[in-house]
Amino acid sequence: MMNVYNILPQLPGVDAPERTIMEQLAAAWEGSGFMRWPLGACILIGFLVIIWKFFDIMLKAGATRKILREVDELLAQQQIKEALELTRESNSPAANIMHAGLERRDEGTDRVMKAIENQGLIELSKLERGLVVLATLTNIAPLMGFLGTVMGMIEAFQAIEFAGEVDATTVAGGIKTALYTTAAGLAIAIPISICHNYFVSRIDHLVIDMEESAQKMIDALFVMQAGQEAGD
Repeated sequence: MMNVYNILPQLPGVDAPERTIMEQLAAAWEGSGFMRWPLGACILIGFLVIIWKFFDIMLKAGATRKILREVDELLAQQQIKEALELTRESNSPAANIMHAGLERRDEGTDRVMKAIENQGLIELSKLERGLVVLATLTNIAPLMGFLGTVMGMIEAFQAIEFAGEVDATTVAGGIKTALYTTAAGLAIAIPISICHNYFVSRIDHLVIDMEESAQKMIDALFVMQAGQEAGD
């Protein structure tokens, strides 16, 4: 990439860029016309949601790993009451799911599985909170860019109509606006889409871990129940 920038100034009619990156961004902002405001709103909302969701998932992932490890150890030792108390004190998604199942341990395996499934759906909806915002921004940012492109081209053709002749300087402003908004829409949508897919992947891993631990809990409760029936 650096070789390209070194070669460009040597080409006839190509001057070395003199503006800094910040100056180029400022020029792009000014050149985007009216669409810079909705596109700027997309950037701000996307940035805030990404930061919030990143820390939210990191905290819940750490709490989930901790609670699952502790509950698995307690269940291996058949300490059901201790495991129930531990899940009651924690507010992590995994703790809520395990607590819902342990509360119905005396009602049979089917009731335990049903309670886990219902609570799992609730916790999954909480984990996915905010993702719909990122998905929406991924879709509407390019559309806003294309809208700006259409508006810029309309402006360019209007300039031609008023001038009565085709002149590069006459239509340059409208075409520049069209190109800026298209690039801005794509530049916003691409990183937001990457972050959205990353969060979905992390949530999927959390769900798999919780499902595995829930299955271990069901198996442990089944073994304990079978042992009690055999003892009776």
